[in-house]
Amino acid sequence: MTEPLRYPDALIRRILRETKSIAMVGASGNDNRPSYFAFKYLLQRGYRMFPVNPGQAGKEILGVRVHASLAEIGEPLDMVDIFRNSEAAGPIVDEALGLSPPPKVIWMQLGVRNDAAAAKAEAAGVTVIMNRCPKIEYGRLSGEIGWAGVNSRVMSSKKPALMAGFQKFSVEDEG
Repeated sequence: MTEPLRYPDALIRRILRETKSIAMVGASGNDNRPSYFAFKYLLQRGYRMFPVNPGQAGKEILGVRVHASLAEIGEPLDMVDIFRNSEAAGPIVDEALGLSPPPKVIWMQLGVRNDAAAAKAEAAGVTVIMNRCPKIEYGRLSGEIGWAGVNSRVMSSKKPALMAGFQKFSVEDEG
């Protein structure tokens, strides 16, 4: 039996804080798909998003041009977010590792785990997160997920900072 994956909150928080650009492989323009929700959420949090979906290449998702492959993006990426199944993750990791420079993080979505691909990426110096969603982790660590009555396991007596027009938290370290 495979061991459950555990990642320290400090690691997830650091990744979400340091990441600026994310290629989402398997992004969908269908607003009923989880990848659409995650893409929209991360875009709204200020990440530079690059949707990758060969079947939608050349179209747009939320005003962002869809790419056929990671290589087509043509600029360095901080994170590759894999919104495909576990078997597809292997070739996607191989493609990501072939980029120059490779991404700093490969993140496999909920239900996606490929230990062989993760080991290959980690051997190349890339941080790997599996079976997690950056949207959910951002919401959990920022406290936003608590708005929906979900226990985020993050408690603070500090009043959250407000921004003009809407409430926005961050994943900065608590001080």
